[in-house]
Amino acid sequence: MKAFFVLLPFVFISFLLPGQIIPLPNAHAHNDYEHDRPLFDALSNGFTSVEADIFLIKDELYVTHNKPVSLKNTKTLTELYLQPLNDVVKANNGQVYQGYSGSFYLMIDFKNDPEGTYAKLIEQLQPYKHLLRTKTQDGPVTIFISGERPIGAILNDPENLVSLDGRPNDLGQGINADKMPVVSTSFKSLGFWNGNGEIPFDIRLKIRQLSDAAHKEGKKLRLWATPDDPASWQVLINNGVDLLNADNLTELKTFLLSR
Repeated sequence: MKAFFVLLPFVFISFLLPGQIIPLPNAHAHNDYEHDRPLFDALSNGFTSVEADIFLIKDELYVTHNKPVSLKNTKTLTELYLQPLNDVVKANNGQVYQGYSGSFYLMIDFKNDPEGTYAKLIEQLQPYKHLLRTKTQDGPVTIFISGERPIGAILNDPENLVSLDGRPNDLGQGINADKMPVVSTSFKSLGFWNGNGEIPFDIRLKIRQLSDAAHKEGKKLRLWATPDDPASWQVLINNGVDLLNADNLTELKTFLLSR
């Protein structure tokens, strides 16, 4: 029985083959760690972007939305994402999905102590540097940092192991896409629409203008706090939003495949 549980992740990884799972470049798993199988539920549905919130606690990076009272059942970033991604890439000949040359995005949301969290993250990434897409290396994984962003530290780090999740006011500031591959903002900052009926013209115009500005700089656009349903996803993708936030992974997969 013990051997079965040891081998299970590798059995799952073996199913990430062409024709069985179709990679979906627009699919972003919001709060991915809250699913039954963090990372692997997203991978089994073809998602190419996942989101993990982390706290620096006692010199370790823990994946959790809120600071836990106890660490007993709280997993680390290495346990849930770094080592599993390494295993997947190793099993799939250097790619997250065999035959998919696009980047797989790991968005890490810093919840506390941005400078200390960044230093610990860079330390923990050293054994996994071969996975990363940087200025000098075309690895399969792009990590970008959101939340409490240590902007100066990331922009001034010549190794460039991770990049920034930008904000609209970062556009036009001369920040290259390798340092800021994605620009994100709250959908609510653009106006109110709950997904029912036609989206107001002024909100649609703001989305289009923002996506055009991001694309002009080679960056992707992500909106959070969006209505989470197919009708809304259709409006968003039609107006240039690149990464669609979803909690229901199978519903977004069905929507994207139907297009």
